[in-house]
Order: sequence, then structure tokens, then C-alpha cells
Amino acid sequence: MGYYSMWSVCCVILGWFVSVGICGTPRRPMAVPFGRNYVPTWAYDHIKYLNSGYDAQLLLDKYTGTGFQSKGSYLFGHFSMDIKMVAGDSAGTVTAFYLSSLGTEHDEIDFEFLGNRTGQPYILQTNVFTGGKGDREQRIYLWFDPTKEYHRYSVLWNLYQIVFFVDNIPIRVFKNNKRMGVKFPFNQPMKIYNSLWNADDWATRGGLEKTDWSKAPFIASYKGFHIDGCETSVEAKFCSTQGKRWWDQQEFRDLDSYQWRRLRWVRRRFTIYNYCSDRTRYPQMPPECRRNGDY
Repeated sequence: MGYYSMWSVCCVILGWFVSVGICGTPRRPMAVPFGRNYVPTWAYDHIKYLNSGYDAQLLLDKYTGTGFQSKGSYLFGHFSMDIKMVAGDSAGTVTAFYLSSLGTEHDEIDFEFLGNRTGQPYILQTNVFTGGKGDREQRIYLWFDPTKEYHRYSVLWNLYQIVFFVDNIPIRVFKNNKRMGVKFPFNQPMKIYNSLWNADDWATRGGLEKTDWSKAPFIASYKGFHIDGCETSVEAKFCSTQGKRWWDQQEFRDLDSYQWRRLRWVRRRFTIYNYCSDRTRYPQMPPECRRNGDY
């Protein structure tokens, strides 16, 4: 199904969604310039700054992609980025926004946007790594064309849950299931990373569709560089015990009933892969899936 047919099905429903207040909606990020919180990671000449540094473009060509990362490391908070994806024929490209700690037993929270041929929808893949273990992929189609304008992608992370949002609509929940023996990110500070790179060995139709370099440079646009998290440069344990930040409060410890309904809407209409349903990889459903509502 293409973007426009999906949009025609969903615009009325989505319009109703956004008109209703939600008690657990994350705070709206402030507009700040790139250099306030971020630095380039590699290929500095492939990042273009616009609007006095409030906007940035990442460029991918046949020589290299590029990326940037946060200056600080964070333990819990609300992390967001406004992104406009590569337009046109984006097959083989991956636009990424993720949090990650360091080391072999690292934690990681991923948004990966997998490009496609012109007219075919982007695929959003999310994943959660805990203690170095990932393999928790979920893939959805978006209900809009992400190349036409900016949309906000965000992560709410506290001691109770990780929630993935698209324009404040929850698309995935990963609960703290430590009592069930499932590791949860709670003590490894993470940096925020963004990148645009070539992954035509796997990104589009399992690598069958290759990057068309005649369309280069591929451009992904970013803005919204505010970070609302607990920086751990001084004392990491402070962030895990103080409990006074807005994201620690009761209304952010679970989705409310309306948010659960919106999440079920996304799962029912747009999910194309869920590791919880993959009996080839997991003959028994992973223990966290039921509590996360992924069944």
C-alpha cells in the first residue's frame, strides 16, 4: 500500500486522535541550535547547517555518509528529533536516531528508517538492546509520507518503561520486566546518535534493492536539538535515584487507556513484523512480550 492510500484510510482517525488531550504526553521540546547539545561524529563536510544552526542536513554520497552525537551522556529522560527523510528513491539508505551506551554489554534504543524505491513507503524499524542483547525488532509502515515535512520521533525512558513515539503517538512500549528475568536499561548512561548511511546489503527488501548512486547526494534534514534528560557527567547514580524529574512522575509510568488504544491502532494497521510473533526465531514467545502488549 502506498503513502497516499494509507493516508486516505487514516487521516480521519488520526485527526480525531490529535484533537484529544493526553495526561501523559511528553513535554514539547524547545528550539535550540545544533551546537548547544551536539557535535559531528564523522565526515564533518557532509553536514550542512542552515537557519543559524537551528536546522542541519546530513548528506550521503558514494564516498561516505555522516552522523552526529550528543555532547553528554544521559540516564533517563525524553529524547526527540524532528526529521525529514530522504526523498525520492531512497532504497539502500538508513536514517537513524538512537541512544546507546558503550561496551560489549551495551544498552541501545533504536529508530531506524529504511529507505525504499520511489512511491513505496518507508519502513520504521525499532529495537531495544539490553546487556548487549538485541534481536527485538519491530517494523511498521508510517501513516504519512515522512519525506514531505518534519515529524517528531521521540523516546521516553524512565525506570518503569521505554516508550517510542511518532508525533506523540506511542508506537511501541518496552516495560521494565526485571522481575521476569528480562534486563532493562537502568545503569548505563547513553549518548544520542543520528546518522545517514548506506546499508544496501540489507536495508531494502533484504538487500535485493541496491542504492542508486546516480540519485546522490541523499539528504536527510534534522531540527529540534533540545535534550530533556538527566546528564550523567558528574554522578550517574543521582539520575537513577532522585525521582523528581517530570518523566519520573506517576502519569509517565504507564500509558493511559487512550494511549493504549492508539498503540493498538498502530499495531493493528501498520505492523509488518514483530519479533514477538516470529515462531521461527522464537518457538516460545519471549517473556516480555505479553506485558508489553506485543501479542
